[in-house]
Amino acid sequence: MQVTNTILMIRPVAFRMNEQTAVNNFFQEDLDLKNVEINKKAQVEFDAFVVALRDKGIHVVVVDDTLSPDTPDSIFPNNWISFHKEGIVGLYPMFAENRRNERREDVLDILEAEGFKINDIVDYTSAEDDDFFLEGTGSICLDRLNKKAYCALSDRADEELFIEFCEDFDYFPVIFTANQSVDGKRMPIYHTNVMMALGETFAIICSDTIDDKKERKSVLDHLHNDGKEIIRITEQQMHQFAGNMLQVLGGDNKRYLVMSSAAYTSLTADQLKAINAHCEIIHSSLDTIETCGGGSARCMMAEVFLPKK
Repeated sequence: MQVTNTILMIRPVAFRMNEQTAVNNFFQEDLDLKNVEINKKAQVEFDAFVVALRDKGIHVVVVDDTLSPDTPDSIFPNNWISFHKEGIVGLYPMFAENRRNERREDVLDILEAEGFKINDIVDYTSAEDDDFFLEGTGSICLDRLNKKAYCALSDRADEELFIEFCEDFDYFPVIFTANQSVDGKRMPIYHTNVMMALGETFAIICSDTIDDKKERKSVLDHLHNDGKEIIRITEQQMHQFAGNMLQVLGGDNKRYLVMSSAAYTSLTADQLKAINAHCEIIHSSLDTIETCGGGSARCMMAEVFLPKK
């Protein structure tokens, strides 16, 4: 099963630009606003986004963040936790020290209260002690149907940890490097899920970011051989978060592709037509969250594949 009907989202209480992540997240920008104003705008965007999802029959479990400890990026839970159909939860090592505080045991209690079953926890967080990181389904794009995991290596995606994850969860690793242009230099993209998104029958990818031709061919061959239609986006579109999308299951088992309004408006008519041939689109304005957080719609949703009790 590649898509799920249940999404975990964390409602922010002190969202702002995280100075600890800005060192290698080149999607972040500073806004000339007080933090309190930034958080208010983020909450409005968050709430409207949840309504848009629920209107299509998607089950959204919303957990409120807490004021203490300081977690400006808590709105992006998919980086520290993942949920799998075997009832297994993955916990991940985070690059920014203040992001490590996002990990909360009560999230698991809330999901169990919702009727989900947790059989085991695979915890990689001790790797932080040695400065190795792997930021969940931000660093890893999972093709759950074909049991392949795609990972663009970066400061937040360690190769050995990724291979360990693939061995633990029985995925075939597809490893590459993806770069973006920053002040005239090619720099690693901080998370795989900003340059590619995997649906059941399609893949959206900014293949131009994979500078190594052999690596690019390998990634595209894997997608093609698994029968996915490849929908390419440009680097400019990637910077509008057109790669940061997630396919979900709505009411009546209908498929949707979720993205921000910035991502949606960046797409061409041909790209939209290609996506709509596979599923309907849901989009919502996330401008403040994207600008200050450097993440978008996909980063805000942790997919819940846990079995029911």
